[in-house]
Parts: sequence; C-alpha cells; structure tokens
Amino acid sequence: MSPARAVDVLGGATMGTTWSVKLVAPRNADAHALHAGIQSRLDAVVAQMSNWEPTSDLSRYNASDAGSWQMLPDDFFDVLSCALDIAHASGGAFDPTVGPLVDGWGFGPSGPTAERFSPDAARAQVQWRRVVLDRGGRRVLQPGGTRLDLCAIAKGFGVDAVAAHLRSLGIEAALVEVGGELFGFGRKPDGSPWRVIVEGWQGDEDDAHEPRLLALDNLAVATSGDRWHRREHQGRRISHTLDPRNGHPVANAPVAVTVAANDAMRADAWATALTVLGTNEGMEIAQAHGLAARFVDVRPSADGRAEVVEERMTPAFEALLQA
Repeated sequence: MSPARAVDVLGGATMGTTWSVKLVAPRNADAHALHAGIQSRLDAVVAQMSNWEPTSDLSRYNASDAGSWQMLPDDFFDVLSCALDIAHASGGAFDPTVGPLVDGWGFGPSGPTAERFSPDAARAQVQWRRVVLDRGGRRVLQPGGTRLDLCAIAKGFGVDAVAAHLRSLGIEAALVEVGGELFGFGRKPDGSPWRVIVEGWQGDEDDAHEPRLLALDNLAVATSGDRWHRREHQGRRISHTLDPRNGHPVANAPVAVTVAANDAMRADAWATALTVLGTNEGMEIAQAHGLAARFVDVRPSADGRAEVVEERMTPAFEALLQA
C-alpha cells in the first residue's frame, strides 16, 4: 500500500513579499528539498527581472547604451513578450516601460524622494512601442532611456514558474501563492478542488456583502486595486497604480479588480491594466477579450452619510463562481 497523501504547507519570502505553497505529496516526501527547490526557482525570477537588484538582467538592460541589443534569458524574454502583448491589447494601460514614473513617484527602489519630479518629462520615456524584440535571437533593443519595470507581471510569472517546477517533480496537486497572486491545480486528498475567497473592499468585519468563491483547478487569480496600494505623497494620498498614458497615479481607481485566467502571469498583468482603465472602460475591454474579471467600487451614498459597494462582473467571471 502506498503512503497516505497529506497537504504540506511551505512558505518563504520573495520579491519584497511572501510566498506560500500548499501541496499534496506522499508523507515520505522531502519537504526541505521541496522548499529549497521552490525558493531557488523564485530566486531565479528575481535575478532576471527585479528592478530592486542592481545586478539583475533587467537592471543591466535599463543601464545599457542606446541602440544596443541585449540578450535576455528565456524567462525574461517570455515575460516581456507577454507584457508587450497586453500593452497592445489594453491600449497602453499596461506598459512595461513605466520605470521612470515608478521611480519618479517614489514607488521604486529609491523610495519616496523630495526631488522635483515632472510626470510629463518622465512620461516622454514611457512608451512600450519603442521596445523592439528580436524573437529569433531572444534579444531586445534598448532605444535609449527605456527603463523596464515588470513588477506588475513578474509575481504572476513566479507563481506559474513554481507550479511548473512542482509538476516537473511529479506533484499532482498544489495551490501556489506569491504576494496574493494564486494558481491551483489538481485535487486535495478528499477530491475537492482548491477554493479561495475573492475579497475586494474596505469596510467593517460585519459587512454582509456576499463573498465570492472560486475553485482553482488549472486556474489562476490575481487582484489589484486601491485597497492595497496607496501612500502619502506631498501631503496627499495617492494610488500606487500609475496610468502610463498620462504619467499620474490613477484617480478614482476601483477598490479591487480581480482577474481569473489560465496562468497567473496574464491574470496579474490584466488586473493592473483593468485597474488603470477603471470599471466602465475596463469592463468593455475585459468583455472584448473574453476575460474573467470582477470590479469592486466603493462610492458615497446619495446622502453622503455612508458608502455603497458596487460590484460588476464579466460573464466569464460569473461562470466561475462557486455556490
């Protein structure tokens, strides 16, 4: 008789946040080896795509000379290619060249700064169309002054990379999470899928709004929005999410935008893009591309004495909801 299977829980730190993995493995599986393998895979993503690491491949590209072609590792190339595809599909609401704005608004490695910053001047350097890929040679052109920032897609890719790593080891079921982005595959020992609650608004613990439950069986889910990403800037609260099209933090962004997709990389990037677009335009784009998306807004009531939660979902998202 084979050993009974159990759910092991592993965790660690990466990309300025935490990771966790719940996986189904034989009781005699080496948890230390599994943990080390997961951490190593995530460390490889950081070494390639972190703008916080001065020796990363991304930092090397950002510092390269104008007109130079830079060879990219396969993972980096694939993520950048996906990022450019979503930039095109979203009309530039998602832009992997947003680095100058991220740094200027104080969200980059240098943190908040008192230096004078011109969003318009930085905006001139933000243009995803200037990034040229040589797909055959797996390299990218540095047109001059382009600074990539893949923070809005790299965590999702890290989730996918860990899931692929576990599958390569013969793991049949796991729920992988990095900084809130998730991917689940396979079934738990009792035969049920991995289920997650999709949250999405600020409020009292007694808020009676109906929770949304998703079953992640070869499915990823990512959430973005103002609930998690705000800080003070020159005496006012600003959104962490920047609109690459105008160079400023997103005004009146949805409290939360959740996207479910076949991979966490695309779910992560699209959640950011739809947050930038806002509920109305975002719903149109999401439906045009067949995305499973959910938008949550909190607006003042008519008398201004309370807040009203407004939720909108695409048909594709509604189809995924669990009773």
